[in-house]
Amino acid sequence: MPKTTLSSEELRRNFADLHPALSDNEALAEAARCLYCHDAPCMRACPTHIDVPRFIRQILHQDPLDAARTIFSENVFGGSCARVCPTEVLCEGACVQRPLQGTPVRIGQLQRYATDAAENAGLWFHQPGSPTGKAVAVVGGGPAGLSCAHELRVLGHAVTVFEAREVAGGLNTLGLALYKITTEAALAEAERIARMGVEIRCGARVDAALLTQLREEYDAIFLAIGRGATLDLGIPGESSEGVWEALDFIFQTHRSPLAACEVGRRVVVIGGGNTAIDVATEAARLGAEQVTIAYRRRLNDMPAYGYELDLARLDRVQLAFLLQPVAFLAENGRLTGVRFQRLRMEGSGRAASLTPIPGATVDLPCDMAVKALGQRSLAASLGEIPGVQINGGQIRIDPCSRMTGAGGVFAGGDCLSNGAELVDAVQDGKLAARGIHAYLSEPDAHRRIRP
Repeated sequence: MPKTTLSSEELRRNFADLHPALSDNEALAEAARCLYCHDAPCMRACPTHIDVPRFIRQILHQDPLDAARTIFSENVFGGSCARVCPTEVLCEGACVQRPLQGTPVRIGQLQRYATDAAENAGLWFHQPGSPTGKAVAVVGGGPAGLSCAHELRVLGHAVTVFEAREVAGGLNTLGLALYKITTEAALAEAERIARMGVEIRCGARVDAALLTQLREEYDAIFLAIGRGATLDLGIPGESSEGVWEALDFIFQTHRSPLAACEVGRRVVVIGGGNTAIDVATEAARLGAEQVTIAYRRRLNDMPAYGYELDLARLDRVQLAFLLQPVAFLAENGRLTGVRFQRLRMEGSGRAASLTPIPGATVDLPCDMAVKALGQRSLAASLGEIPGVQINGGQIRIDPCSRMTGAGGVFAGGDCLSNGAELVDAVQDGKLAARGIHAYLSEPDAHRRIRP
């Protein structure tokens, strides 16, 4: 597969910040637009419930460091969320200035302004709590696992994080488009959590045998294992050179110099979610001549957010609908195209039926095809845990405590949600930490968890 042919300067421009940082004057002007609503619909719309009016008022009073303290008190990944959260459908979507003035207060960029100020000043606002003598194992070093680990350290518990990949941070570090968040920015927040005294063991994949051992050695366990590789389509030619998984394609932009990243001349992306948009826009920005997203339903059925679709259109990504892949076409083992079955859709919404149109197929020529579909569940890799129920690949939990049916074993993040937003994973970790703390505070909490 060829490398990008763009120059270093072209790549730098293409992968510059999607929303550049605000200047001091821009931040003050934007903060002045806030009405500081008493009922704060923006705060209610934030899954971590950051006090948005408070931190914006602190910026208006030219105190961005106190604003950062307000943000980080509720969201330890406040800097990352400022960059990658779908603010258009969360806090900014609820902003009363949207219907009043036509545009919401730029809450996400104000949040970045404050958190960047703290980062540049080298400030962190949390300290480990007094030691409790209890130890917790966190399986998975993504946002949910690290958020949980941080909260547990604030409460005084010892925490060890077991992360299968070579770096911490999960998809926040490696799985999001580089123009949204740089690897360095994501790692900086993971490193601050490590400095809280959280031991992070990278390259430590937990299987059934190790999990049994962890249950002997720790007072509680939090399963934040995320999701696995992209689901297979199970169609001919899937192993051809040039067929990629979405996350592998995105991972390369974080692991390698952009000039060394591989991209096809003509790229077909299969899927209709936000990950498909990330792949398509990155392919276009790496220099692909033609990028097409093929989706089996219609435009209005795409799970991708509207603003993500607008971004893809700006990058001249083409959209094709009512197409079901039936074969990857190849010559001498190298991809030459994807064959699609045309579909007829009857009804509306997710309940609509899709039926093949007899004899109607279309071949889309390409030298790279990227599968941006759902991901495999990793729950089965942990083996059978007495008391833990798994339905449809998802671990069942108590919605309040996040505890599974096995005492002292908790779960959260993408292994439950099947891929929600970063901010949702952070909140899951917070709630799990509170559930774990309550569990460890019981009179018999000194017992080790036994299978």
